Amino acid sequence: MKTLLIFLCLLTITCALSCGGNKPTSKSGTPEVKTGVTPVPDNEVAVIEMENSAAYGTIKIELYSNVAPKMVERFKELAKEGAYDGTTFHRINQSVIQGGDPLSKDSDPSNDGTGKSSKPDVPAEFSDIKYDTGIVGAARSMDPNSANSQFFITLKREQGFDNKYTIFGKVIEGMNNVRTIAGVQPKEGERPVEPVRIKHISIVPR
Repeated sequence: MKTLLIFLCLLTITCALSCGGNKPTSKSGTPEVKTGVTPVPDNEVAVIEMENSAAYGTIKIELYSNVAPKMVERFKELAKEGAYDGTTFHRINQSVIQGGDPLSKDSDPSNDGTGKSSKPDVPAEFSDIKYDTGIVGAARSMDPNSANSQFFITLKREQGFDNKYTIFGKVIEGMNNVRTIAGVQPKEGERPVEPVRIKHISIVPR
């Protein structure tokens, strides 16, 4: 009888440690999605100048620090450092044009889309803002917290992107130039055969 009481006491303690010590969370590891947030444009905008300005013009983007402060800070930082100068829009399809990979500056097209800056990755800053035409999002790998330097611009409403990629801006001028870039031919897969290069991204007062 005494042995049985000792066993039951030990069992109770073990259960308390394993079951009550850590409260389970159903969303463990899942990035939080900010809800009900209204994007507020910064007092600075990004202006993308293309090397072939006659063909592709410029693209002006408003930035949303109140939605994705870390990604906006990174984008501004890289732009001011000239990190985007000479990079290409290496990925073009019916949904997006994507650029910002430092490896797209070299002469090896096979590595385009696989690179990033030397700075740490930026954690996910997901929101419930919809991916409509002209939204600027942070490209990433399968890891939600792997955004770094690459970005994309949507060509149309992309419901499948909602709540899954950090939104940090929107095109406010030059969407026609985005569509011109999207129509470039010929391509090898999603990569234009003739590089579509960014000359410089300026961060200027609104």
